Amino acid sequence: MSFPEKDLLHCPSKDAVEAHFMSCVKEADALKHKSQVINEMQKKDHKQLWMGLQNVVSTWSSQEIETTQRVKQDRFDQFWAINRKLMEYPAEENGFRYIPFRIYQTTTERPFIQKLFRPVAADGQLHTLGDLLREVCPSALAPEDGEKKNQVMIHGIEPMLETPLQWLSEHLSYPDNFLHISIIPQPTD
Repeated sequence: MSFPEKDLLHCPSKDAVEAHFMSCVKEADALKHKSQVINEMQKKDHKQLWMGLQNVVSTWSSQEIETTQRVKQDRFDQFWAINRKLMEYPAEENGFRYIPFRIYQTTTERPFIQKLFRPVAADGQLHTLGDLLREVCPSALAPEDGEKKNQVMIHGIEPMLETPLQWLSEHLSYPDNFLHISIIPQPTD
């Protein structure tokens, strides 16, 4: 079986994947912290972030399971030692500058929606997932008097629309620091 060229982009090298990942992390930090966090990091920190994501254990044998679990935990800790800095913000700011997010829809030609959206409203109230969708992608929400036509999914779960966006960004962002939100048609069965 060959690579599904029609369905997936074929990356030319591991270096291209790493460059794309770091580009996304830098973009997310620009939105969250005006690039201050990523710019304060050294090249070794960038490398540690990337290396922490990679699964260096390629074989699984019964003798290696315990070692493998320890290595994976070490890799997770290696990643989070650096990524934690990207998830912090000053307490007086009540959140990130903007929430890095992308909304994917199966029913449109547009690959994704990405706009500037603050986690806190001008009146100091925390914006929710529902607030984001009402402003950026209202078609994803059910009309007040109608039935639900879509599911809003993050990491395979459907969070409540009342969930604060800042909390979602801190706890459900992907390793690239973006909140990836999928809008899929509601199952009919």
